[in-house]
Amino acid sequence: MRRGAVIIAWLLVIVALLGLGTWQVQRRSWKLDLIARVEARIHAPPVAAPDTAGKNDSYLRVRATGTYVAGKDTFVQASTVRGPGYWAMTPLRRADGSVLLINRGYVPDRKALPPPTGVVGVTGLLRLSEPGGGFLRSNAPAADRWYSRDVAAIAAHRGLGPTQSYFVDADAGDKRPGAPVGGLTVVRFPNSHLVYAVTWFILALMCAAGFVYWIRQERHRPDDRAA
Repeated sequence: MRRGAVIIAWLLVIVALLGLGTWQVQRRSWKLDLIARVEARIHAPPVAAPDTAGKNDSYLRVRATGTYVAGKDTFVQASTVRGPGYWAMTPLRRADGSVLLINRGYVPDRKALPPPTGVVGVTGLLRLSEPGGGFLRSNAPAADRWYSRDVAAIAAHRGLGPTQSYFVDADAGDKRPGAPVGGLTVVRFPNSHLVYAVTWFILALMCAAGFVYWIRQERHRPDDRAA
């Protein structure tokens, strides 16, 4: 009975390790496909900013036209290649009256050059709202402290009215001295699944080798019942 239980337990561990390795291989395939699709969106010609967006639209290159709403900037804490600072989020009112939040880019402190006046065209990457907060801290709208780009919360706090559920990371198009620095979107998808898969398969192999060794030892061990 004891030997049978040990054999079953050992085999279950080996099967579990093989299953984890196979799962990581599948995850790697999914991640590579995701990366390829996102890369295609990023480098594709811009399309008109949609009325709605889902997870499959993330990082889509879009273009929107409208008029910036001055005096409604929101500064969201950011960590960028230029160092810590803030994203300058400015509402863009479109011809149909709806508002689209534009991340005009990085600024080192909580102030930014006013946006261009008149009708402007903005090209950039569609990004999904980031509700809740970030940096292990929650947004505090009442204190106007923001740690994530929560579109709904920002729109409500600024009284913007109907606002698109996503925002746009603007390209580095505003060349005015002192303007927010756009085009700093970092697209990075961690892809360590192959390492994880190899690790699980090696553990499965080691466990299988240990099992074979144990079986051989058991065959040469005197039967306790013979004593």
